[in-house]
Amino acid sequence: MSAITTHVLDTALGRPAAGVRVRLERAGKPEVLATGATDDDGRVRDLGPDRLDAGAYRLVFDTAAYFAATGQTCFFPEITLTFALADPGQHYHVPVLLSPFAYSTYRGS
Repeated sequence: MSAITTHVLDTALGRPAAGVRVRLERAGKPEVLATGATDDDGRVRDLGPDRLDAGAYRLVFDTAAYFAATGQTCFFPEITLTFALADPGQHYHVPVLLSPFAYSTYRGS
């Protein structure tokens, strides 16, 4: 399993956000580690390596393309989440709750 996974739910439509493009990057460096897109359940289950070094990383979500594809206007065309991995042996799940004018996130399980 990837060290990092994500799940995007469209809270405005009340369903998983399928087709959201996601990039995993090392923070502070222009290094893309992995790319993917959410599946029909809104999940990216395989995003990058099984293990990452401790440090700062970022997930970048292309919400503009998703909202355009679903006929919605959006205020946040891209969401960038920077987070710190303290324990390389753990799995990190970073869900996003999304609507055209707001988003929230948390560390999931």
